[in-house]
This record gives sequence, C-alpha cells and structure tokens, in this order.
Amino acid sequence: MQTVAQFLTTLCCSLFAGAALYVSLVEHPARMECGTQVAVTEFSPSYRRAAVMQALLAVLGFLFSLIAWLQGSDIRWLVGGVLFISVVPFTLIVIMPTNKALMDASLDKTSPQAHQFLTRWARLHAVRTVVSLLTLVLFLYLMVAEA
Repeated sequence: MQTVAQFLTTLCCSLFAGAALYVSLVEHPARMECGTQVAVTEFSPSYRRAAVMQALLAVLGFLFSLIAWLQGSDIRWLVGGVLFISVVPFTLIVIMPTNKALMDASLDKTSPQAHQFLTRWARLHAVRTVVSLLTLVLFLYLMVAEA
C-alpha cells in the first residue's frame, strides 16, 4: 500500500506540474499574443477551469504523501507533500488579489493596468510552476532511490 500512495502522490504532482508548465510556457504567452483585451477576457474562464483541477491535485497529492509517510515511507515524502501543498496558500494569499483584479468587471481590458496585472500574474504563476517541478523531481528521486 505504501508504494501505491507514493505512486499517487507522484502522479498528482506530475499532472499539476505539467499543467502549470503548459500554462506558463504555452497558454499564457499565447493569450498575451492576442492583445491585452483578449487576454483579460480569456483569463477568467481559463482560471475557473484550472483552479478546480489544480487545487484538487495539490490537496490529493499532499494527502497521498501524508499516507505514504504514515505507512513508513521516508520523511522526505511528507516534506515534499508540504512543499507541494504550499502552492495552495501561495495562490490564496499571493496570487488571488491579482486574479480578482483580472476578473473584476470594472477593469478596463485595454488599459496598461490590465497588462500589468497579466504580467504580474505570469511571474507569480511561474513560482507555482517552479515549486511543483522541484517537488516532482524530489518525488521521482525518492521513487527511484527506494526501488
């Protein structure tokens, strides 16, 4: 059962990191190429869909890492799980004000301020991407080291 929890932890983190990397390298740059007005317009529906998936993956990944540790896995599984779940409070505390500003109906979608919000969001999202990728590397290392 311990290896199942480790696999599920790594799977959740892999899916999260892959999605985050895609958004950082493909989706957000593509939306920005369409101009600020289109980028702001597309942001809200994209964010709504991604938020549910990514929050679920982070929470499940953490819970599976906790289960793996409780079943006797190395403490680094729990450390990785804590690092992975840290993207949730980071999003709620650090990124959420920018998300709300981008989704505010009163925001002028053609303004320099809207462009600044999109640029800030990209930098903040990159933090989540790097954290999830580093966590994935840790989980993959642990899986290989314990095999």
